[in-house]
Amino acid sequence: MVGKVEAANGGVKSSVAAAMPSSGLKPDLLSSNAFFPLKSLKLKTKQQELLVRVTILCLVYILAFITRLFSVLRYESMIHEFDPYFNYRTTLFLTQKGFYEFWNWFDSESWYPLGRIIGGTLYPGLMVTAALIYWALRFLRFAVHIREVCVLTAPFFASNTTIVAYFFGKELWDSGAGLVAAALIAICPGYISRSVAGSYDNEGVAIFALLLTFYLFVKAVNTGSLAWALASAFGYFYMVSAWGGYVFIINLIPLYVMVLLITGRYSMRLYVAYNCMYVLGMLLAMQIRFVGFQHVQSGEHMAAMGVFFLMQVFYFLDWVKHLLNDPKLFEAFLRITVTCAVGVGAVALGVGTASGYISPWTGRFYSLLDPTYAKDHIPIIASVSEHQPTAWSSFMFDFHILLFLFPAGLYFCFKRLSDATIFIVMYGLTSMYFAGVMVRLILVATPAVCLISAIAVSATIKNLTQLVREKSRVANSGVGKGTSSARASSKASLDQSLPFQRNGAVALLLGAFYLLSRYATHCTWVTSEAYSSPSIVLAARGPYGNRVIFDDYREAYFWLRQNTPPDAKVMSWWDYGYQITAMGNRTVIVDNNTWNNTHIATVGRAMSSYEDEAYEIMSSLDVDYVLVVFGGVTGYSSDDINKFLWMVRIGGGVFPVIKEPDYLVNGEYRVDKGAAPKMLNCLMYKLSYYRFGELTTEYGKPPGYDRARGVEIGNKDVKLEYLEEAFTTSNWIVRIYKVKPPNNRW
Repeated sequence: MVGKVEAANGGVKSSVAAAMPSSGLKPDLLSSNAFFPLKSLKLKTKQQELLVRVTILCLVYILAFITRLFSVLRYESMIHEFDPYFNYRTTLFLTQKGFYEFWNWFDSESWYPLGRIIGGTLYPGLMVTAALIYWALRFLRFAVHIREVCVLTAPFFASNTTIVAYFFGKELWDSGAGLVAAALIAICPGYISRSVAGSYDNEGVAIFALLLTFYLFVKAVNTGSLAWALASAFGYFYMVSAWGGYVFIINLIPLYVMVLLITGRYSMRLYVAYNCMYVLGMLLAMQIRFVGFQHVQSGEHMAAMGVFFLMQVFYFLDWVKHLLNDPKLFEAFLRITVTCAVGVGAVALGVGTASGYISPWTGRFYSLLDPTYAKDHIPIIASVSEHQPTAWSSFMFDFHILLFLFPAGLYFCFKRLSDATIFIVMYGLTSMYFAGVMVRLILVATPAVCLISAIAVSATIKNLTQLVREKSRVANSGVGKGTSSARASSKASLDQSLPFQRNGAVALLLGAFYLLSRYATHCTWVTSEAYSSPSIVLAARGPYGNRVIFDDYREAYFWLRQNTPPDAKVMSWWDYGYQITAMGNRTVIVDNNTWNNTHIATVGRAMSSYEDEAYEIMSSLDVDYVLVVFGGVTGYSSDDINKFLWMVRIGGGVFPVIKEPDYLVNGEYRVDKGAAPKMLNCLMYKLSYYRFGELTTEYGKPPGYDRARGVEIGNKDVKLEYLEEAFTTSNWIVRIYKVKPPNNRW
């Protein structure tokens, strides 16, 4: 029966097909397309390209977010590092008390007994951004805690940065370069290091704001549009509210404008873009209390003001040039005007500096220009590990193949010079210099490196694919009638060489894709292993390869919160101040703000003094507890013993009684039997190694063997007179001591 039905159906189809020519009906009218026209859904070439670009961008956007979630998957949703805990604490206060209370908050738990005015000593952009996201989610009835918003703020803005990178690359070169730039910056370790989940620091939103400001300004220069210029001013305002690195923007853009003026690229587009961006951006930036009038009084901002007045001179000269028809007369007028403008500017700068109206450059600014300045003059800046000069291995670790694509991208930019490519070249070169001066500034260089490398990748792949798809002209056109034999032979030789060129291009394309795949593999590994481990929870491998977690920090802060009076004052080195205040909810003497060098030097003096001398200092500061970090048991190298020389240097910079040679032996820093006598009896040594001489830390080693430094300690019989041990964590990483009350006086 089935066979008969099929035969019948086949007969019907054949009869219809036979009847069609005679009836004049078109086949499309009888097919299914007559009722569901698929041809109408066919996209044009440009529409297909747009769909592909949007799809790739969406995938890159998602990739940028999920690749930063390793820390949440491996540990838990928590805030990382030290500074983010202050940001989280202030954001929590903002969401609970409101913006007015936040803006006028005096924090008595910081910098005891001085305190801190929060609204006037921070950049509020990060906190306000997270609070707005939190309020928006609550308005949409999402039951989230502010901590989860803070944890995921950096990955969210990293995804937004990929969108800005695409449009910036498109503005600089083409859409292909934009897509490559978005993909490169989405997984680049140099950016991921500060944008993983839990890295709730200012840089998490600042890099987005920096790249957005640069893109909008370049767009304004290319178009001369007032709207783009105003948008760049608002982008700059957001950058100022988020991070002190805005100084890089307000110096790079004037430098870029100056280069355009010198190279004869002055135009009304440039005039409109810079004037609007500078004037409105300056007025908006002055609304940030931490910046205020520094924007017109600080030496770090004078370059922008000078270029602003120079732009007015150029506009005036351009107007005069149109009025004067005599070139010689204009040249004479030009010489007089330029001489007067330079003279007036120099006099104004000199008078402003001499009168104190224009403040000199800060030490941090000097340390960027001179890598040795901080070590010689500001040891507290040099003591931070991320402020050290960058090693070549760090560049390779954070950039991988981008380090080699960067010069190639510069070549392509110089080959096709424009106002936009001049800017990215200047951004790339200046940021790479600063990245070499300070490890932390690799973060600022990463967007430029990704954009310039994307130009190299896009241009190279485009040229190679064109060569692969090129067809032999000789085979298509042939040898025309009347063509000479010499011309025919040259075309034939060209036709023979094309296959070799195509094969070479294919090999180069395969090599490029292999290198890019290795870059993706490297970025994933670095993100997973190096940049997704929170410093507050430590991890190590056991003797059998098992994963061991050290949660001593949170254990110690929980003990502080539960077992000390609410008004207790805790003295520690400034690295741990934010965490003690945020997690332990106790008042600290110093913290990571480092605004008062004398106060920090006082703590450094107490740590490097004998116990009786340190007791007098602690009594004057009303210290109740002392917290030290010790890694001798676990091998944790970032402990206070390894930071101790910086305490000595910072303390000695204010109090000459503290001398670094007193803690060294022949210029060598030691903690074993050969250590200096003052080192063996100072407060830091006693608090770190109290009862440590009784402990066996490693099989086959004597008691008191320090695993972090690989030596047996020199003073095993530590006795405390003015302090007593209050709490030591399970792995001895954090040790807390209580200061004994003074003896009764008769």
